[in-house]
Amino acid sequence: MPIKIVIWNVNGLRSVLRKRALDWVTNVSPNIICLQEIKARPNQSTNDQLHELRCISGRECSIAWSPAVRPGYSGVATFYQSGETKNIKSGIGDEQFASEGRVIISRHDDFLMVNLYCPSGQRDRGRVEFKLEFYECLSSLCKELLGSGERVILGGDFNTAHRELDLRNPKQNHKTSGFLPEERDWIDKLLSNGFVDVYRALYPERVQYT
Repeated sequence: MPIKIVIWNVNGLRSVLRKRALDWVTNVSPNIICLQEIKARPNQSTNDQLHELRCISGRECSIAWSPAVRPGYSGVATFYQSGETKNIKSGIGDEQFASEGRVIISRHDDFLMVNLYCPSGQRDRGRVEFKLEFYECLSSLCKELLGSGERVILGGDFNTAHRELDLRNPKQNHKTSGFLPEERDWIDKLLSNGFVDVYRALYPERVQYT
């Protein structure tokens, strides 16, 4: 049976709830929903909102939260069918990233789902090194998982455009974090290790950014 996965950076979960911007998800009826940049904690939602979230896929589901320590910042949440996930883990094994709510790993029938919100290097490049350190930590984890025979899906906001056709204004952004050579090289490395860019596998030459 096909598995449907919805992956979306919502830029504020409470905001999209107020705007009813998640209503379309019910019609898709996904098995797994991975949201990034939720900027919220469970206790910041009303009981009605939490009930709405648990039924967002069209049927009752469970929610794994990994909010940031800093209020109104970052955070990821994974929605899954109750009883269909055996294990939930937050983080990628490095304490410097743990407080920012950037990763949830969930085990499903025959694969691991890694819900990611990768750091931004920022306009002034002030966090490029932090971002690259996160990438390397993630690479080490992926290498370990693949080496042990795991099937892995990485989904989320990588905060880097890989190729020029993945970016709206590539020529103006060659020196901007999110399109720096060292950031793009990491995606090359990821793909060379066996991962597939699903969107580009389906639409290899479509000039469109996601």
